[in-house]
Amino acid sequence: MRVSPLGWGTALAAVALLVAGRVLGWVELAALGAGLAAACLVALVMTAGRARYGVDLDMAENRVRIGERAVGRLEVTNRARRRSLPSRVELPVGSNVAELAVPALAPGESFDELFAIPTQRRAVVVVGPVRSVRGDPLGLVRRSVRWTTPEDLYVHPRTVSLAGASSGLLRDLEGQSTREISDADLSFHALRDYVAGDDRRYIHWRTTARRGRLMVKQFEDTRRTQTVVALASNPGDYGDEDEFELAVSTVASIGVQVIREERGLAVLAGPGKLRVDTPPRLLDDCSGVGTSDAGAGVTLLGRRVTRETPDATVAVLVTGSGPSDGDVRLGARYVPFGVRTLVVRCTSGGELAVRTQGALTLATLGDLDDLPRLLRRALA
Repeated sequence: MRVSPLGWGTALAAVALLVAGRVLGWVELAALGAGLAAACLVALVMTAGRARYGVDLDMAENRVRIGERAVGRLEVTNRARRRSLPSRVELPVGSNVAELAVPALAPGESFDELFAIPTQRRAVVVVGPVRSVRGDPLGLVRRSVRWTTPEDLYVHPRTVSLAGASSGLLRDLEGQSTREISDADLSFHALRDYVAGDDRRYIHWRTTARRGRLMVKQFEDTRRTQTVVALASNPGDYGDEDEFELAVSTVASIGVQVIREERGLAVLAGPGKLRVDTPPRLLDDCSGVGTSDAGAGVTLLGRRVTRETPDATVAVLVTGSGPSDGDVRLGARYVPFGVRTLVVRCTSGGELAVRTQGALTLATLGDLDDLPRLLRRALA
């Protein structure tokens, strides 16, 4: 039970008026104080007792895409042996609270209500907990009972299929050769003199016979493709909210495709890494991504890639229209040498453009539907 500020003020006023009426001998003040005291007493009586409900909150789907209909069902059942009084039930949905009037219910009788949740924007919407509320009409005293636990509704960003468009950029069936030399791998590099402790399986006998001394093979290290997708989260990188939504959809689309191809993936967004074990979990985390004044802009993404994913072979940096060409190149400069780098600038309504300079590709994306074409042009 919770007494509102109005309730406390009414109680204090009642006491003050009763005392003043008694001391000053003013019957009118005493009568007014008695009326306020009676109002407080009635409010306490109206909140006394506790309903015995069984409340079931059922969400048809906990994951929906932007624009899809999200519906739920709330069922309230009277578990008491006697008829329940009418009451109110509050259902928090995100920052809003829906109020439902529950009528008087006979023992075992149920009341259910269907509700819909807007999904026009990407978000993680907390639904619940459901609370039954009892109180007086004046709002002096309120008593609420919590019946359910909160449930998360994930409104996923829009994505596009990249099947086929990412071939050659996001996957590598044979592995990529590096400039690191090792004594055992698949990519032959050179021969060198035998050193005590070398594996004799790698002795090159023909050269050994020709030179008269033991010679062993050296190899270039090869590694599987490891894709890292980094999202700029500083609001200064984006011209408006739509650009950021386009950037999140770009990250989600690329990430989902890499996961489906069962390639190594890391997604850097916000203060940490997003989950990449399954597409639904990646999209769940993308639903809650936002901008922050303390977030990394594109100029810091290269350093973050180097620090958090040193084994990356493909880096995709996603930002908005805010950074200049110089800022974009500055951010890409810190990506480790030899890493194929693609920088995607999301510009609302912008024309698709792709420029390649060595291992760096700069691209402008104005519509998510153009992302497959962007990736194909980046490979051309």
